[in-house]
Amino acid sequence: MSLMIEAVGLSKSFGKVVALNGLDVRLESGQVAAILGPNGAGKTTFLRMISTLTRPDGGTLRVCGIDVTAEPARVRQLIGLAGQHATVEPALTGRENLQMIARLFGQDRRTARASAEETLERLRLGEAGDRLVRTYSGGMRRRLDLGASLVGRPQVLLLDEPTTGLDPQSRIELWDTIRALTTEGTDVLLTTQYLEEADRLANTILIIDHGQVIASGTAKELKSQAGRDIVEIHVRDREDLDPAVRALTRIGAETPVVDHGSLMASVAVDSGPERLREALHEVSELGVHVEDVALRRPTLDEVFLSLTGSTPAGEPRGAEPRSPESPAGIEPETVSRSSR
Repeated sequence: MSLMIEAVGLSKSFGKVVALNGLDVRLESGQVAAILGPNGAGKTTFLRMISTLTRPDGGTLRVCGIDVTAEPARVRQLIGLAGQHATVEPALTGRENLQMIARLFGQDRRTARASAEETLERLRLGEAGDRLVRTYSGGMRRRLDLGASLVGRPQVLLLDEPTTGLDPQSRIELWDTIRALTTEGTDVLLTTQYLEEADRLANTILIIDHGQVIASGTAKELKSQAGRDIVEIHVRDREDLDPAVRALTRIGAETPVVDHGSLMASVAVDSGPERLREALHEVSELGVHVEDVALRRPTLDEVFLSLTGSTPAGEPRGAEPRSPESPAGIEPETVSRSSR
């Protein structure tokens, strides 16, 4: 099996801030892979290295078998990159935007027109292709921005938090598009702070913290690593919440988590079925009016929290400064698209 990305002992520091600390990664081709981690964990630095915008201090990094440091121009011929914010030109039509990007990729006029048309249809933007982008919805702009990364027909597509700021419907539509790309032969590597996104899309998930991979696998494998079940109780009335928490405290392996808005309390337990029976006995003894009770596996959010001690959008562990290789004010995707 060929490799999409291979990193061995990758390191990078910005002054006293260590962004990557001996990072090792092997990602096979033919999949969607997701990178998760708290702010400052090293995700952005790693993505910038893959896209040739930041040089590593040590270690090796290969994209489709090509060394990023030794042959950056060849790597740029293989990748497309879409950042967190749409960077298409609002004063042009969707079709004109894609034709312009295709020309920057080195395509002649006829090929650029054909690539733009094919990309518009692939992203379900054919009917809007001749409208000015300023009239597009946020979801349409995001799809067009994705198209600008695809019009050069990359082998590996890099997506930095691709659905940031989108409404739920637009997010689902973009997920469908990303899945379709993989079936058509494009490898996808994305970073995201939406754990549901990684759960829904990714074949492989990497969790990075302090510049190292601390866990990897499928969503199911990562949830199994948590090693504990969750007992969850929804109560009928607000006054029942405190006694429900007391009951879960007696049977839990950790401190219960309380959601006051949904009148729910949950706790991680060992030997789930036995603890569930104990929980039902405890709440019955305390006279709690139970609306619903469940025994489930941990969510990816709970796995992430247990591994890193914070949420994906938690407090920064240390800033990832702008790389000196990237001119100030130039977004990564702009450099990537125009340097082919």
